[in-house]
Amino acid sequence: MPGRKPPAFRCSGSLEREAREAGYSLVAGVDEAGRGCLFGPVFAAAVILDPAKPIRGLNDSKLLSAEQREELAAAIRERAVACSVAAADAYEIDRFNILQASRLAMQRAVERLCPQPNFLLVDAVHLDVGLPQRAILHGDAKSRAIAAASILAKTGRDACIDKWDEVFPQYGLKHHKGYATPQHRRALREFGPTSLHRFSYQPVRACGGPLQAELFRATEPGAWI
Repeated sequence: MPGRKPPAFRCSGSLEREAREAGYSLVAGVDEAGRGCLFGPVFAAAVILDPAKPIRGLNDSKLLSAEQREELAAAIRERAVACSVAAADAYEIDRFNILQASRLAMQRAVERLCPQPNFLLVDAVHLDVGLPQRAILHGDAKSRAIAAASILAKTGRDACIDKWDEVFPQYGLKHHKGYATPQHRRALREFGPTSLHRFSYQPVRACGGPLQAELFRATEPGAWI
């Protein structure tokens, strides 16, 4: 989120190394992006890094510039054993709450990995995927695999939001990526929310919408990617 300053940690491969030494050969890092946004999906990614193909500069995506994230995302896709990106859309966020939707997106990302991992390092939460795992608080600043996942989730979501900016240019999505900036809040007050805004979030709900988006979405959730 803009303006957020995460605590300083050393991002290393020690957690992955510990898991490999315990007998887990395919260790995936998992993270999400976009939990605090007012618009659009929450994205997640899962990455199994190859220890024989190190990637310089991996770190929490919030500490990197957009250019650094794009360069690292390309390197991750090229050198990782496996990587995947998934999402949970605004309908699912409104129906299940953002925490559960974030976990759902992360679970989808893990399920899409090929080969499948045999151990997970997950940023802050536990996933219902039937795999041994470890939840790491501030994991994207401590684990290179989780940092790689945070970069893919962030760049994937940004690309998605940039496309929606072409559909809804009046909201300035390309500039704030759906976060609750003053520009975004002004646009919500002036134009009202779209069907892709998160009506379970108070700033969106306060601006109304077609029957409050059918009282937080009476229809079935859709799929973004």
